[in-house]
Amino acid sequence: MFARETAVLTQDRIFSWIQQNSWLEALVFASAAAVGYIVLISVIRRLQHTSSATRLGWDDVVVTAVRAPLQLGYWLAVLMIAWQWLVVVQFDIATDWADWIPQTTLLFVGAWTLHRLIIGFEAELIRSKGAALDSTAIASIHAVAKLTRVILWILVILTALQGVGVSVSGLLAFGGIGGIAVGFAAKDLLSNFFGGMSIYLDRPFAPGDWIRSPDREIEGTVEDIGWRLTRIRTFDQRPLYIPNSVFSQISVENPSRMRNRRIYETIGLRYQDSAVVSDIVARVHQMILTHEEIDTTRTLIVNFNSFGPSSLDFFIYTFTKTTDWVTFHAIKQDIMLRVLKIIHEAGADIALPTQTLHWHQGDPSAENLPSVAPEPSV
Repeated sequence: MFARETAVLTQDRIFSWIQQNSWLEALVFASAAAVGYIVLISVIRRLQHTSSATRLGWDDVVVTAVRAPLQLGYWLAVLMIAWQWLVVVQFDIATDWADWIPQTTLLFVGAWTLHRLIIGFEAELIRSKGAALDSTAIASIHAVAKLTRVILWILVILTALQGVGVSVSGLLAFGGIGGIAVGFAAKDLLSNFFGGMSIYLDRPFAPGDWIRSPDREIEGTVEDIGWRLTRIRTFDQRPLYIPNSVFSQISVENPSRMRNRRIYETIGLRYQDSAVVSDIVARVHQMILTHEEIDTTRTLIVNFNSFGPSSLDFFIYTFTKTTDWVTFHAIKQDIMLRVLKIIHEAGADIALPTQTLHWHQGDPSAENLPSVAPEPSV
């Protein structure tokens, strides 16, 4: 009992002596702050080492996101404690803003942490699912992450203003009236913004896609989808900037998302080759059916089609496996040359636009025909 009372008395004397010596208080406080920072750094490094040893990438994202805010928040807390001790305790100065500064600081440090977490989760999601995500999905992830960060900072600013004493309800009411006026003034800007949002959400195309519109002279490769404009590179390498609101008013074709490309050609044979038409059609059908670049799971038709003015027409209707434009034309060329070879092997040929005129020597109508002079012999 006596030893405990002696320890308490000694402790009281030490604190009393420290309070009478302000410089010693500052030294003790600075030393404690330095030791605390060293402990904090050690804990962070330990967490980094532990997270890097796991296969999951999400724990690395969390540790990386909180590292810098923790260090900043620690020193801000040290500064606030020092300020409170210096201004309020030593000089006995009461301030109206001494209460909301710690709250606002904590709010912004927390918001910064969430901001970094959103960026980290966005990058890790794309990295971990990269092979399974197309360009449209990646663009949507970027859009959702941007929108989440914007909403986060709007809420943080409104909360900070409420803490300062600004009436948020009045601000929102004023913002509603002002928003109507701004909406009329920035109607085109807002329509482009929401047009960009609809592109991100509906995903009719993504960067890298080849698109075209039958309603407008728009055709090329999408390079970038912004909040206001979409940049398209035309095939003659000109940049084309289109407001996003335009896409809500036109129809858009996206050939980049074709599953196959179609070959649809009509071929005319001479009328004197009518005896071999059936054989040619059968051989062409067999050739296409066994072609390695033709998708036989799709519709495949090779049929005699019509009696043309100067030809017997049959058509080819099939689909290639590839969707690449250059490769498609190489396959189409190969098929057409094989068809020509089959026609020639059958002793037939491609029909040319011709007209045949028949008349008899004793026909009175032949008297009105122009006479043809014989060609001079050489």
